[in-house]
Amino acid sequence: MNTVVTSKEDILKTSRELMEQQGWSALNIRSVAAACGVSVGSIYNYFDSKAALVSATVESIWGEIFHRAEDGAAFEDTQACITWVYGQMEYGCKKYPGFFTLHSLGFLREDKADGKRRMQQTWQHMLDGLCFVLRRDPRIRADAFTEQFTVERFADVLFSLMLSALLRQDYDSTAILEIVCRTLY
Repeated sequence: MNTVVTSKEDILKTSRELMEQQGWSALNIRSVAAACGVSVGSIYNYFDSKAALVSATVESIWGEIFHRAEDGAAFEDTQACITWVYGQMEYGCKKYPGFFTLHSLGFLREDKADGKRRMQQTWQHMLDGLCFVLRRDPRIRADAFTEQFTVERFADVLFSLMLSALLRQDYDSTAILEIVCRTLY
């Protein structure tokens, strides 16, 4: 057995593969060590607990699913961005069955604060990206946002609708695009 892990990313890649192939139940220190071909202690060099491993894996999966589109066209306007996000949600659900269920989103309640912090950072990064797109969308009316109805508030509403659609496994962006059109254009 190889006792040296080449990197933390190798462990996370293997953890993502286990999640993809076998689901949540396969994700633990021993199974990841076995799949990596290393000792359990090697995994503990990078993650001090199962909760830390699971939290980092969840963050890694979110990052994989919602990595920035390579061509950049998805971030040129709000409608393109939302369409891209919904497509990525569908991709993520197919690649990682069960990942977006209430159980998978709610597991952080039973784990340590690190998991919750990681999830909040990931979601904040996504919200920031949505705000970025809203601010640079040339089609948005000049008077669409006010002191009370800010870009941040609208992005938060859109993000909440997206999370709700994710949990329902509803990848049709038609309704949310209609809201965007009626509100902003």
